[in-house]
Amino acid sequence: MPERFSITKKPIVIEDVVKKVECREAGAITTFIGTVREWTNNQKTLFLEYEAYVPMAVNMLKKIGDEINTKWPGTKLAITHRIGRLNISEAAVVIAVSSPHRKAAYEANEYAIERIKQIVPIWKKEYWEDGESWIGDQLQTTAYPEGKPSIKTINPDRKRGDEFD
Repeated sequence: MPERFSITKKPIVIEDVVKKVECREAGAITTFIGTVREWTNNQKTLFLEYEAYVPMAVNMLKKIGDEINTKWPGTKLAITHRIGRLNISEAAVVIAVSSPHRKAAYEANEYAIERIKQIVPIWKKEYWEDGESWIGDQLQTTAYPEGKPSIKTINPDRKRGDEFD
């Protein structure tokens, strides 16, 4: 069975993420596709760059899956987040949730994207026509004093690896 939680440098195939949650018990499957938008706060974005502390990011995605299984029994979750350079309209994250009933699938899907922003170590850099900037954490509540994210603030003993596809 394919891994349901992943970080990738490759374009996300939405159907592949959905297939990870398909099951005979599901009466509903919801998807969320977070894409790169062209305009943010009246500033034209050219492209984005995402970085992640991959091992911890995957573990946190699994943690979100555990939380969802507790809150909405019978649900099945898959999340794929892309890192590297992403152009306008490309998918940065795809979340799929299956459940016996649609309400749980909708609620769990919304919960998943909010938790990703809260706990998953993924960072975004925006490139504009007139400059570039690391945006801070996913909630945009924490700035980077050195101007960019640092793995050392998460776990000083680990180095960023290539444990992704």
